[in-house]
Amino acid sequence: MGTSGSGLGQLADDRALLGRTSTAERVADILRTRIAEGYFQPGERLSEDSIGKALAVSRNTLREAFRLLTHERLLVHELNRGVFVRVLAVQDVEDIYRTRRLIQCAVVRGLDGPPFELGGLLDAVTEGEHAAEEGHWKDVSTANIHFHRELVALAGSARTDELMRGVLAELRLAFHIVDDPRALHEPYLTRNRQLLESLKAGDRDGTERLLAAYLDDSREQVVEVYAGLVADEPADKD
Repeated sequence: MGTSGSGLGQLADDRALLGRTSTAERVADILRTRIAEGYFQPGERLSEDSIGKALAVSRNTLREAFRLLTHERLLVHELNRGVFVRVLAVQDVEDIYRTRRLIQCAVVRGLDGPPFELGGLLDAVTEGEHAAEEGHWKDVSTANIHFHRELVALAGSARTDELMRGVLAELRLAFHIVDDPRALHEPYLTRNRQLLESLKAGDRDGTERLLAAYLDDSREQVVEVYAGLVADEPADKD
């Protein structure tokens, strides 16, 4: 069936959305990174005026970026109050870890035969170890996130990469509230190295077992610490 002239006319009217959407996505990328780095803290209100002026973007573009990040569960809109960086409930953290276990263990289980392309994992392990030597524990956290993204990237799936990016970005919201990042992240430097060595040896089954135990232990630790710091609020606040 052919496309009608009126349909094409309506499509032409949408051309203006292309530039705006592209800009909004770029703004969302910037804000997502800043949230992940802790520049904007959980519970902090985001000022449209201040951010819009800093990035030299229109209010409409910024609101579209906010909508994108709200959809990703990084921001929450509160009626008559504005947009805030989301504060996770304890059940959110538990759900994030369940999702990680499903995705990451499935990736390892589904790998083709060795050798595996492990350069990205090695870089992330080295990044974390160097950050620990310098006592930069937030950088250790960032390196750990890089490690798990690189692990999922072994699947060679853009969809899985995108899903994992969102899951790990949410998890960083919990990490920012923890007041002792060293205690939280230091034990996993060695375990990241163990996972890397297991993959180097081509042991998929052993790696999956190590990873499952790793994620279960991390979930238990993070949930225990987090529950003591944050009141458990409804997961879907709008």
